[in-house]
Amino acid sequence: MKRDGLTKLIGWKNKPNRKPLLIKGARQVGKTYLMQEFGRRCYERSIYVNFDNNPQMLELFRLDFDLERIKRGLELETNQKIDPATTLLIFDEIQNSPQALASLKYFYEQAPNLQIVAAGSLLGVALHSESSFPVGKVDFLDLRPMTFCEFLTALGKEAFAQSIKDGDWDLLKAFRTKYIEALKAYFIVGGMPEVVRDYVEHIDYGNVRALQKRILLSYEQDFSKHMPVVDVPKVRMLWNSIPSQLAKENRKFIYGALRKGARAKEYERSLLWLNDCGLTHQILRVTTPKLPLLAYTNQKAFKLYGLDVGLLCCQANLAPRVILDGDDLFVEFKGALTEQFVLQELRCQKNLTITYWVNDTGSAEIDFLLENDGRVIPVEVKSSINLKSKSLQVYRTKYNPDLSLRISMADFRKENDLCDLPLYALSGIENIFR
Repeated sequence: MKRDGLTKLIGWKNKPNRKPLLIKGARQVGKTYLMQEFGRRCYERSIYVNFDNNPQMLELFRLDFDLERIKRGLELETNQKIDPATTLLIFDEIQNSPQALASLKYFYEQAPNLQIVAAGSLLGVALHSESSFPVGKVDFLDLRPMTFCEFLTALGKEAFAQSIKDGDWDLLKAFRTKYIEALKAYFIVGGMPEVVRDYVEHIDYGNVRALQKRILLSYEQDFSKHMPVVDVPKVRMLWNSIPSQLAKENRKFIYGALRKGARAKEYERSLLWLNDCGLTHQILRVTTPKLPLLAYTNQKAFKLYGLDVGLLCCQANLAPRVILDGDDLFVEFKGALTEQFVLQELRCQKNLTITYWVNDTGSAEIDFLLENDGRVIPVEVKSSINLKSKSLQVYRTKYNPDLSLRISMADFRKENDLCDLPLYALSGIENIFR
C-alpha cells in the first residue's frame, strides 16, 4: 500500500548531508514494509538484517566498532556485496542490539557514504534508556498508523485523497456523502496497515475486529515481556482506561479512575513507557496560551489518547453498526473517537506543538491548541454539524487569535478569523495555515 513515508524516505536519500535514519513508531504500523519497499523501489539492492533472535548479527556488533569488519560480516550474512552508491542497509528491530544502535554514530562519522535505515518496535524505549546514544548523529522519521488520506488511497480513491490535500473545498462539498461514508469506515478500521489491507481485500468488519483484537493482544504480551513485573499491572490499567477516560470527557486524566487512592507518582514510569513505545499520546494542558506553548504546560494535567482510532473502537467494544447507522457521527461515544481521529491527523502534520486549554474556572475548554509558525491556533472539535461553540467564543473573546478552527461535519467556511473545516478534510489543514 502507498505510504506518505515513502516520499519522506526519498527526500532523505537525496539529502546532501544524509545521516543514518531511525524510523520510530509503535509495533505493526508498517516500519518493516516501508523500509523494504523503499529499498525495492529506490536501490539496485538492499541488505536486510533483523536483530531479533539473530545471534550471529548480535555478536558481529558486540565485538567492536570496526566498520570494515562489520561490513564484511554483513556481506557474509546476506551473500551480497555492499556498494555504497547502490545499496541500502536495513537494520530492523535494532533495539535488540545496543551496540548496533551505537554503531550508527561511527557509520556517520567514518562511512557517511553508506546508506542506512533502521527501525525497531520498542525503539523509543531504547533511545530513552540509552544514555550513550549519539544525539545529532542520526536523522529521525516518525511512522504512525495510516492517515485517512492513505486509507482513501488504499481503497483506490487516490483522487479523493488528493482533493483533500489540495484544499479543493467546492469539490469536497459536492462529494461530502462519499467522504462521510469513507470516514465512518475509517473510524471502524483505523490505520493499522494489516487491518486496512484485509478490509480493502474483503470489506468484512468481522475480520477487521478479529485482527484488531490480535494486535491489542500482542501489545498486552509486550507489557509482560518488556516491563518489570511490578509495573505490568500499572501499564495495563493505564492502557485499558483510555476509552473510558476519553468517553467521560474529563478535563484531565484521572488517576483515581484506575483504582481507589491511585497517585500519579506510582504510574509515572509506566506512562513514560507507553509514550516511548508510541502506543499513547499524552497531551498536556495549558492555562495561558503563550509562546512557546510547552513552557506554559501543566505536567500534572493531561489527556491520554491511544495509537489508533480503529483500535480504540475495538477497545471500547463499539459495534460497527452503531457507527455506520448513526445520523450524528458516533454520538454514543460522546466524541471520544472523533477527538482521537483529530489528534492522529494532527500528529501527522509537520511542525505542530499540540496541547489543550482549560480556563482558570474550568468552565471552558479548547480541545486542542496548536503552535504553528509563531502563532497559537485554538481548535474545537465537534462530532456532528452542531456549531455552537461556547468555549471557543470564550477563548476568542479573551485572547483574540488571528485564526480559530472549528472541526465538524459541516462544510468548509471561512469568515474573518474563524474557519470551519470538515472532519474528513483534516489532512488539508496545511492549506488553512497558509
